[in-house]
Amino acid sequence: MTEDDIMAKLTDIFREVFDDDTLVITPETTADDIPRWDSFNHINIIVGTEMRFGLRFQTAEVEALKNVGELVKLIAAKSVRSSMA
Repeated sequence: MTEDDIMAKLTDIFREVFDDDTLVITPETTADDIPRWDSFNHINIIVGTEMRFGLRFQTAEVEALKNVGELVKLIAAKSVRSSMA
């Protein structure tokens, strides 16, 4: 799965969480860029991402994320590891 594939799936998750079909995210997107991105919606994004990609994140991994691009890289890394198991 490419980073573009991951970004497309994340866009779907973000649009669902924020109920906004026009929402556009980029690797640089942060919580500061989306007005309704609060702690509750952050959890919804993470849970939705875990479900969509079949992954589990550690709390420390989630806390270390600075933007969507870092989430994409984390998903890519975990996807590679899980496919090797």
